[in-house]
Amino acid sequence: MSGGPAGERARTVFLGSGAFGIPALRCLAAHPRIALVGVVAAPARPVGRHAVPTPTPVATLAAELGVGPVLVPERLRAAESVGSVLALEPVLAVLADYGQLVPPALLDLPHGALNLHPSALPRFRGASPVPATIAAGDRETAVSLMRMDAGLDTGPLVAQVRVPLAGDETAPDLEARLAEVAADLLCRVLGDWLDGVLPEHPQASDGASLTRPLRRADGRLDPRRPAADLARLVRAYQPWPGTYAEVDGERLVVSAARVAAAAPGDVPGALVREAGAPALATVSGRLVLERVTPAGRRPMAGSDWLRGRRAGS
Repeated sequence: MSGGPAGERARTVFLGSGAFGIPALRCLAAHPRIALVGVVAAPARPVGRHAVPTPTPVATLAAELGVGPVLVPERLRAAESVGSVLALEPVLAVLADYGQLVPPALLDLPHGALNLHPSALPRFRGASPVPATIAAGDRETAVSLMRMDAGLDTGPLVAQVRVPLAGDETAPDLEARLAEVAADLLCRVLGDWLDGVLPEHPQASDGASLTRPLRRADGRLDPRRPAADLARLVRAYQPWPGTYAEVDGERLVVSAARVAAAAPGDVPGALVREAGAPALATVSGRLVLERVTPAGRRPMAGSDWLRGRRAGS
């Protein structure tokens, strides 16, 4: 591989949709070795109570930056979609938080396709690596830059930056942090990649795991699991799918929680009182519900909900 004649910038397409890709798009738009000839994003989707069609964060930023065209195919692997991208004559594709499988024609560009992935690959491949990292209680994660192949996040690693975790991260905060790390990594190594001097390393065969898209049912806080596990889920599953506890037949959305020690007589699934706040007794410890949203009402402190519930009983 070669970056081409001196002064010639590599024609590049960026594929991304969610907020994780925003810093990487800014990097590419400003990089002296890159000519950003197009952006591929998911189509606008209905958002909010009134279902207003809303472009993705990447499509919105691309329009603000004046890079384009911005392509929004429903199915990237369709022949007409592939043709639209190849018509831009790219030599490199860069992907971050796109959400669709990339067709072989883009993997086979002269400089290939690079993917920024927010996990310590091969750990947590697939659709939900950031929630999986928090839910597992890992004390370290990474941003991985790989050359894409036909598998799902199985391509050789080009670069990786390790990121320590404090153990109190929420998914949105950690994703935003990793997005900045990813963009910095991309900016630092792009030149070497284009010059063909950045080595590739096959992913390790041990420790690989595959995450799937999260479903609403994943957010149920099951008292048969330890409270420490459930507290991690509350942080991991923001904003989607959210977490909820079932209390006396009522579904209570939980957006902040902490762990407290169990008390004699606790029965898993029972609602108990912990220092003025409601808590869910579990098989190991209590999950203190610090911020909740009752059905049909606004978010509130768990203690306020408990006082109102007692007053109405």
